[in-house]
Amino acid sequence: MKDTPKKLDELYAGKAKSVFKTEDADYLILEFRDDTSAFDGKQVEQLDRKGRVNNQFNAFIMTRLAEAGIETHFEKTLSATESLVKHMQMIPLECVVRNQAAGSLCRRLGVEEGADLVPPTFELFLKDDALGDPMVNESHAQTFGWASQEQISRMRELTFQVNEVLKQIFDAAGMMLVDYKLEFGVFKDRIVLGDEFSPDGCRLWDKETKEKLDKDRFRQGLGSVVESYEVVGHRLGIEFV
Repeated sequence: MKDTPKKLDELYAGKAKSVFKTEDADYLILEFRDDTSAFDGKQVEQLDRKGRVNNQFNAFIMTRLAEAGIETHFEKTLSATESLVKHMQMIPLECVVRNQAAGSLCRRLGVEEGADLVPPTFELFLKDDALGDPMVNESHAQTFGWASQEQISRMRELTFQVNEVLKQIFDAAGMMLVDYKLEFGVFKDRIVLGDEFSPDGCRLWDKETKEKLDKDRFRQGLGSVVESYEVVGHRLGIEFV
C-alpha cells in the first residue's frame, strides 16, 4: 500500500485497544491505549507507556511472523500507538497453546505450575466477556456457527506454526514462551492472524530465574508491569520510541 488511508470514526473500543475505520474499506487503524485490565475487566488501571510499548512490540512480532511465511493483519505502524491493519471478519474464538502449565490449566487439572507439556496443548475459548470467555470445543464451534471445521483446522495449523517460530525467538533471548492466545479472522476468503501479540496475551518467564515478565505481574500485583514488558522487548532487540 502506497498511501495511508485517512482515519475516520471509531468502530469499536475494547479493554485496551480502539479500532477506527478508514476511507479504505479493507483497512482499519488499531490504537493501543494505556488501559490495562484483568479478570474480565474487573481490575482496570492506566499504566504509563503501555500503549506505546505494546504497539511496537506487536509490530516486531507480526513482522517476524510474516517473514516466516505466516500472514497477519498487520500492515505498518503509523505512530507510537497506532498501526494500520487489514479489516477482517473476526472469528469469535481464542486459540490457546500451552508449552508449560500455568494459570487456568493448573487450577482446572491440578497440574504443577511450570510442568512441561509435551506435546503442547491446544484449546479454544469463546470470546464473550459476559460469560467469562468459557472454554469450548470444536463441536460447539461448528454447532453454534462460530467457525467451520476447515477454519478450525487452519487456525490450529497456523497456531502451531506461530509456536515454532516464537519459541525459538524467545528462547534465543533467554525466555520461555509458556503459553499465549491468538485470534484469527477472514480476509478475502483467507484465515489470517489478527488482534495482537504482546505480553498482555502470553506468559513469558526468564529461563533461569522463572521470573514472570508478562501480564501476570498485573494480575498478581507484582508491580513493574510496563518495565517488564520493556525488558522483554530489549532482549528481543526492540528499540522503543
